[in-house]
Amino acid sequence: MKIELMKTLFAATTALVAISAPAYAQGIKDYTPVTAEMLANPPAEEWLMFRGAYNNQGYSPLDLINKDTVGKLQLAWAWPMAEAGIQETAPLVHDGIMFLQTNNNIVEALDAKTGTLIWQYRHTLAELPASWSYQANQARRQKNSIALYEDKVILTTADAKIVVLNAADGRIVWEKQVLDYNLGYSYTVGPVIADGKIISAISGCSIAGTAGGCFIMAHDVNTGDEVWRFNTIDDPNNPAQQASWGDVPPENRWGGTPWTTGAYDPETNTTYWGIGMPGPYSELIRGSGDGSVLYTNSTLALDVGTGKLKWYYQHLPRDNWDLDSPFERILVDQEIDGVKHKLLVTVPGKNGIAFALDRDTGKYLWSKETVVQNVVKSIDADGTVHINEDLISNAVGEEHLICSSVSGGKLWQAGSYSPLTQAYFVPLTEACNTVAPTQTEFTAGNAVGAVKFGPRVLPEGITDAGLMQALAVNPTQGESKWQYRSRPSMTSSVLATAGGLVFGGDAARAVKAWDQETGDVVWSQTLNAPIGGYPMTYEIDGEQYLAIPTGYSNAASSISSAFPEIPLPTGSGNSIFVFKLPKS
Repeated sequence: MKIELMKTLFAATTALVAISAPAYAQGIKDYTPVTAEMLANPPAEEWLMFRGAYNNQGYSPLDLINKDTVGKLQLAWAWPMAEAGIQETAPLVHDGIMFLQTNNNIVEALDAKTGTLIWQYRHTLAELPASWSYQANQARRQKNSIALYEDKVILTTADAKIVVLNAADGRIVWEKQVLDYNLGYSYTVGPVIADGKIISAISGCSIAGTAGGCFIMAHDVNTGDEVWRFNTIDDPNNPAQQASWGDVPPENRWGGTPWTTGAYDPETNTTYWGIGMPGPYSELIRGSGDGSVLYTNSTLALDVGTGKLKWYYQHLPRDNWDLDSPFERILVDQEIDGVKHKLLVTVPGKNGIAFALDRDTGKYLWSKETVVQNVVKSIDADGTVHINEDLISNAVGEEHLICSSVSGGKLWQAGSYSPLTQAYFVPLTEACNTVAPTQTEFTAGNAVGAVKFGPRVLPEGITDAGLMQALAVNPTQGESKWQYRSRPSMTSSVLATAGGLVFGGDAARAVKAWDQETGDVVWSQTLNAPIGGYPMTYEIDGEQYLAIPTGYSNAASSISSAFPEIPLPTGSGNSIFVFKLPKS
């Protein structure tokens, strides 16, 4: 099934749509560099990276906003984001400055107390041919594409570049073309800065032109020189990985995209990444037979110094339904009876099954189902996952009802872990859809999925699309602490705080605060659009702020037929709302 694609000349099909320079730059005076020590031990009052810290817990030790005070929150300021598109942004705060990335690789620096714009950078992107629909959509789904280090903002772009900006004024320090955008490669998630390296993961690995390689890479943070790369679908050092693709040679493999920024353990210099589905989605089309197609739907532990694989664990082998498992990996340390346990916990994929692994060895510890799912039949005591083979299509057009759907259980919306209550809070969606293989021509700029998805519907007997699940976490089990169900789907990531609260929101435009212990909603506000992105919190001059992104949400629109009484806004509404307590 080898596909030969004529490479389109970039210059012949592109037009500049923006200027790669700060559109407005008054500059930041006396900016304090973000040191490696600060990244390893983030100040409580700041939010320096994607999920607050290397462990990806999405937890803040701030507690001024708590169960007693949250009802007094008032709007401090709001900011309309610079570009329409899918709302999956992750604001960062350092030195009283909020750094905000948005779709099409626009970066803004705002005064975090007032929301006043300091500078804006607009990346030069190309106007793609209209037929390259999937690739063009990549620019509209930028998640958390920036990181902070020293006096720099590191940006990963939709045209597969790393761009380093001066944090003071947004001007380019250096940029590097990492992979060929003409083939379909792009960045949709940002990097993690570790051990003097920019650790990043490429997307676009399900586009026709990118067969044979999907990569996690390290670049020198000062020069941009590549230090190492790891190919998630072709590992010649592992015969089991090669055999798992059956007769499919590396040059005819697709998928294995690391869709979510990885975690990092400085103690062992290890980074942990989740990997997505194989392509084409059906084994009937991709030709892999009953092979497990490693390292798709897996957790990878990589040595940051060398890029060598330390261990892997596959959460869903032989995926036939685009139920990829790339979402956040959370690092948890617990001391029990004097013994330190180093866990990795995650709800990695769309079937909504929670897993705990020993993060030093990759040993399976436990798993727990959350939403209705029918693709995993059982999981052995050693962690071997057995799929429901009755749901594998043997002919083009053969249809099966799959739960959860391509749009959830668990999507990109990140869960959070609270050491205060030793609980893992996960935003989920109940949904099913039919899946059938199709015979599809693979064309430039488009995905090689080769399946047809039916409408998203609720599972039988379920009336609420949204589920907030709290799991009590320990090394031996993950039991349900509480559940909160709602008609609309969950559309944002969630934030846990030392104030005993969890913040998140839904398609009905409601941002909520749940009591970590009970699941009771203790505060709610209706905003302008579905709650989105990654809520976060910070403190300036003794005042704690809560930042809530809103805007257009695929997670809302894909299952909106399940709650027709809740209208979705017709515009994108992409904004940031920032709340704080009134001064006493």
